[in-house]
Order: sequence, then structure tokens, then C-alpha cells
Amino acid sequence: MKLTSNPLYKRLKRVNPWVYVFLLPTIIVFVMFYLWPIIEILYTSFTQWRGGSRPPVFIGFDNFTRLFQSPSFRAALVNLFWWTVIAIVLHVGFGTLAALILFRKPFGWRFTRSVFMIPNVISVAAWAMIFRSMFDNDRGFINDIVRIFNPSFNVNWLASIPYSFWLVTFTWLLFAVVVTLIVQGDLMAIPSELREAARTDGASDLQIVWRIDLPLCRGAIGTGVILSVTSRISMYESIVLTTGGGPGTSTLNLPILMFNQVRDSHFGYANAMSMIMILIGFMTLLIVSKVFRTNESYY
Repeated sequence: MKLTSNPLYKRLKRVNPWVYVFLLPTIIVFVMFYLWPIIEILYTSFTQWRGGSRPPVFIGFDNFTRLFQSPSFRAALVNLFWWTVIAIVLHVGFGTLAALILFRKPFGWRFTRSVFMIPNVISVAAWAMIFRSMFDNDRGFINDIVRIFNPSFNVNWLASIPYSFWLVTFTWLLFAVVVTLIVQGDLMAIPSELREAARTDGASDLQIVWRIDLPLCRGAIGTGVILSVTSRISMYESIVLTTGGGPGTSTLNLPILMFNQVRDSHFGYANAMSMIMILIGFMTLLIVSKVFRTNESYY
């Protein structure tokens, strides 16, 4: 088929040329601050680079070989896997459930929505410090309450396995208001006639949720999964301010490892980790788009 007979080509021909002029600043910013740095990271990930005036030395796949042979890197991937599972099942699930409940405006829904929003306006760093203070062995009020009933109780939560992993998880697990707001937006966009027709046919509220609301909110839920999983990939403040990646490798993740390599001036090795993080993010996007069929029409 000739290019000139392609429908997409014909639509592009009808576009006002000024559109491209207005798009130009965005394209320039994208190339300068996103595309070019990614290309540079890709190249330097195949080099031994100590920064400064020393040029990168090409070493092929040595950085990636070292990565997958590193026990710390494998432990970080395992932690990321479990945080991803928890994010998809519990974090996004809780946010979606909250959206379905608040959409029906039960008694006290405005107050509940306001309370639900409060933890999300606090910075991640501040919330991590709150958790660190709450679960401190000597001054934390959690242990103080337990010692009322058991005076000999002595647990350093953030320095003990498996408590440290779950405490880091709880710094973000219940704060899914972004998922709730996105899903609520799609719920409000569903034509009311669909629900009314389902009720006329005898469908229960649960059947309407399962057969109408959830399928037509799949794009919003998929977006929530992408946001939640990519946040777990880049999670840094909540770990470094609570456990520092310990004890052992129980809360270790890729950003902590990457920061340690940057601090030691192993920039090529650190950029190899960056490429792994970028690839995981792209894989997440592709898988979620396929599973939730985000590119398909809803109606």
C-alpha cells in the first residue's frame, strides 16, 4: 500500500502546521532532559567509568555480569518482586475498593475521603521519620504500649527480621488515594444508563460492580498498577530513613545499591543498575497494557 493512501498519512496532512511549532518546545525538553540522558546511561552502562576527567572505558557486558552474580543485587530483585506483588494485590486493591465504596457515597463518605487524603499530603521522608519514631525500641510509643502488659518486651522493630520488611511496606501500603482518585474518575464517567439497565434486568449491586464497574475501570486500575509498581522500583527515602536497606538484605533495593555505587564513584556499574530499573519499568508498562487492554475502546 502506498504511503499517500494510508489513512494516518491523510489525517496528518490535514493537521495545521502550527501544531508542530507548538509541540517543538516539548520535543526539545524531552530530548534534552529525558532521551539524551537515557542514551548516555545506556552507553556508559557498558563502560568502566569513575567520573571526573577520566573517560569511560568500554568493557562490554562486564557490569551486567557482575550485577547478576552479586548476592546483594539478587536480594534486591527478590525484595522488589515481593513489593510488586503486594503493591498489585493490596495497594491497588485497597485503593480500588475505597473508590468503589466512596463512589456510592455512604454515610460519612466526605469525612472518610478527607481522612484518607491526609497521609498523602505528608512527604515520604517525613512519613518515614514518623514510622521510625513510632517503632523506636526505647522511645517509640508502640513498645511503650506493649510494655504496659509485658514490661520485659524488647524488640527493635526496624533492625529485626522480618519486622523491618513489613514496616517499610506499611510506610506506603495503606496510602493509595491516587489509585482511588483515578478509579473514581472512571466510575463517574460510566453512563448511568448502564447501571439502570442492569438493575432493571435484576442484577445485584455486587454483579454491577463485577460486570460493569470493574471492566470499565480497567484502564484506571491498570494506571494505578503502573504508578504503584514504578514507585516500588524507585523507592528510596522510606528505606534509607528507616532501615538503610538492612538488617542484612531484608529491605535492600536497587536505588540503595545504585546510590552506594555512585558514592564510591563506580558510575558505569551504577548506570548498569539504572538500565535494569528502566527495563523493569518498560516491562511493567507493556505487561499492564496487555493484561488490562488499556489501548482498547471501553464501549
